[in-house]
Amino acid sequence: MFIGVCTIEMHIPESGSLKTKRHSLKSIKDRIRSRFNVSVAEVGDNDLWQKAVLAVAAVSNDKTHLNQTMDHVLDLVRSVPDVSLLDYTIEIL
Repeated sequence: MFIGVCTIEMHIPESGSLKTKRHSLKSIKDRIRSRFNVSVAEVGDNDLWQKAVLAVAAVSNDKTHLNQTMDHVLDLVRSVPDVSLLDYTIEIL
C-alpha cells in the first residue's frame, strides 16, 4: 500500500477577502474531489487573502497510479484561470 501526498501553494490575485478566497478554494477542492476521488484540505496560510496551501492525499497499491493522479491534480489547478501555482511537492510514502 502506498500513500501519495501533494502539497500545493497557490496565489489567488483576484481575492479581496477571506470570503472570496474560501469561495474560490471550495470550487477548486470540489472539482479535485469529484474528478480524482482524493482527499483535499486547506492546510496553510488560512488567514491570508491571496495565498493558500492545499494538501491532496490518496491511497493506492500502485506508485505510478498515485504519481499520475497527483500530476493530473496539478494540471487541473494550473488550468484554473484565477489561480497561479506557486510551488508544489509530491511525496509517495
